[in-house]
Order: sequence, then structure tokens, then C-alpha cells
Amino acid sequence: MGLLLLQLFNGVSLSSILLLIALGLAITFGLMNVINMAHGEFIMIGAYMAYTIQQLFQKFLPASAFGWYFILSLGVAFAMAFAIGWLLEATLIRFLYGRPLDSLLATWGVSLVLQQLARQIFGAPNVAVKAPEWLEGGLALSADLMLPYKRLFIIGLVIVCITIIYLYQYHSRGGRNMQAVMQNRSMASCLGISTRRVDSQAFAFGSGMAGIAGCALTLVGPIGPSIGTYYIVDAFMVVVLGGIGKIIGTVAGALGIGVLNTAFEYTTSATIGKVIVFTLIIAFLQWKPSGLVTIKSRALD
Repeated sequence: MGLLLLQLFNGVSLSSILLLIALGLAITFGLMNVINMAHGEFIMIGAYMAYTIQQLFQKFLPASAFGWYFILSLGVAFAMAFAIGWLLEATLIRFLYGRPLDSLLATWGVSLVLQQLARQIFGAPNVAVKAPEWLEGGLALSADLMLPYKRLFIIGLVIVCITIIYLYQYHSRGGRNMQAVMQNRSMASCLGISTRRVDSQAFAFGSGMAGIAGCALTLVGPIGPSIGTYYIVDAFMVVVLGGIGKIIGTVAGALGIGVLNTAFEYTTSATIGKVIVFTLIIAFLQWKPSGLVTIKSRALD
């Protein structure tokens, strides 16, 4: 029973990681219909920001302050990824709206450039980020069931991020503008909403969320220049399966993929489990191409 509960917890924690990565992608892909293949590199940027902050704390601050580095890393990772995302949108992405194939090729090229820059700055080998002491150990529920604090922290971080995005999207002027542009860009523009500003803010914010995801991934294992490529396919699967434009769909998609992936890997193998999950997603999308949840729109008579 303990092993079964542990596998279920692993599935939920994997879902949390996928959701944290997919939240930003859902915003940019759903709003601007841009296939951003460089989204994984914003994850890498966030991860290396955590590594850099750790190195600075170890070199310049006393050991008693080390435990606070990770909290600071979350803010720095978001700010750095946000700034680079805003710059990328202003210089490249803005010219590729409505051109999905062009955006795919262009952002893929950007991802290669960013990976090579990371190799030049930090080196090709993977590096490890040491977790703070308050994240070491785990919560023992029984003799054979312990939930690691690192995974629990990631789940809590995801809940906080979802809450912030929900409050922004449904209880702020900027969020309502974003929803209006997502549903009908032309009408939103006619009503005086600056679609240019909405696009810029949304892309930068989505990039910042990827930076937070990268920072959280340092708690799972070592990081390297290609860390984003390991998660980008699963992130797109979450967005497409959940349906474009609704947070609840992204949450449901991440939870379903994470739990199913863990369950099939436990009963078969990692490779076979991934194949089964892909097959189930393809079959579901054949039945419901719009995904689990879609934006309601008014029919035209």
C-alpha cells in the first residue's frame, strides 16, 4: 500500500513539474498561436540563475545565509527570463504572428543559440545545485512512505503560481484584456485594447513562468544546457491535451499525463510507458480535437 501511495505521489509531483512548465507555454501558445520551441531554453535560464545565485551566496555570504538563496533565486529566475522573453518578443516574435511554421523554425534557431551561449558561459557538463537545508529530508507518513520536502515544495510552488495566474487572468484589467484578445483579437482591438501590449506582456510573463519552472527543476536533479529539451515535448502535450485558453484544462492535462506516465512506467518500463501515454493522447485528440476544456464562444448566425 505504501509503495502504491508513493507512486501516486510521484505522479502528482511529476504533474506539478509539467504544469509549472506548461503554464507559460499555454499563455503564449493560446494567446498568440506562436509555436515557441525556445520555451525550454527559458527553463534553462531559470535553472542557471539558481546555480549562479548559489555560487554567489557560497562565495560572498556567510554559511548561515545560504538557506535563503533559493527564495531569491525564484525571483531572479523570473525576472531574467521575463526580460529576455520581452526582448525576444520585441525583436523577433512580433513579426511572426499568424505564421506558425515560421515561428517554429525561428524559435528553434533561438533555442540552439541560447544552448550554445550556455555552453560557452557555464560549460557543457551538467552542474548540481545544492538544496537548502530546510528542503532536505522528507515527511514520514509511515515506515515505508516518506514524501520528500523538495517534491512537496514544488507542489506548493505550483499551487501558488496557479493562484496568482488565476487572480490575474480573471480579476484584473490586464487579465481580462488578455482573455478578450484570446477570444477575438480583431474585436478586442476595435474596443480599444492594445493587442501589441497584451502580446508583449503575455509572452514575457510566460517566459518568466518558465524561468520559475527551471529554478524548481534544480531540486529534482542536475542541470545542463539541454535541460529544456527534455520537457518541451511533454509541455506541448499538456497544452494541447488540456485545451487552449483555460487554466483548468492545463491543470487537468498535466495531472493526467503525469499520473498516467508514472503508472505505466511502474507497470511496464519508461519507454513503453511513454509510448502508451502518447497513444492514449492521440486517440483522445482524434475524438475531441479541441482538448479537455475550450473557450466558449458565441456562434454567428
